[in-house]
Amino acid sequence: MHLDHPEIFPERYAHSAAETGPDGRRRALRVGLGGPVGSGKTATVAALCRTLRARWSIGVVTNDIYTREDADFLLRNAVLPADRIVAVETGACPHTAIRDDISANLEAVEDLEEAVGPLDLVLVESGGDNLTATFSKGLVDAQIFVIDVAGGDDIPRKGGPGVTTADLLVVNKTDLAPYVGADLGRMARDAAAQRGELPVVFTSVAAADGIAPVAGWIAERLAAWSVPSGAATV
Repeated sequence: MHLDHPEIFPERYAHSAAETGPDGRRRALRVGLGGPVGSGKTATVAALCRTLRARWSIGVVTNDIYTREDADFLLRNAVLPADRIVAVETGACPHTAIRDDISANLEAVEDLEEAVGPLDLVLVESGGDNLTATFSKGLVDAQIFVIDVAGGDDIPRKGGPGVTTADLLVVNKTDLAPYVGADLGRMARDAAAQRGELPVVFTSVAAADGIAPVAGWIAERLAAWSVPSGAATV
């Protein structure tokens, strides 16, 4: 995640968590998902679990202010066994628990790994927030930011740390573009201008195979993560 710019982000948020646990084993890859209310974050998490669970061992930590709604949605849809889904009630703006005081989320992630055994991937879903939402590198290794066309085709142009610095930007619900007057071409141009070479995916995650480009992106990172930093390759 691109939080190593001291002129933009406080230095205390730029330190990465240790890649190995106390037992010396490689911990799970942690991927954060943020984005505005209604953009499709929980649907993205559910689709990722369904697509990746046969190949990798997955856990999920959800964040809501005062409820377990997102976790309950995942449980109702049986995307993972119940013991692999943990809810954090932040009690405040969601960004505080993923960026400012990450203790509750970090404890949930570590407890999850300890309770269900070694995991390959932990998805940390933020509660609905605005375009400033970013994850501390002490919590996650990569960030996905989800927006949707119904929120306005000017969102990429407006920018904000979530849009401009996330490792992957997902423009969701593209099937609604004709009905809400969204110009996908304009969104693509604006996203490219804001993000440079950072990747952008246009999709509808609820559609058949709509999650495929996002799942493929995570699969690439899981493959790289399985090789410890500094390890020699043949």
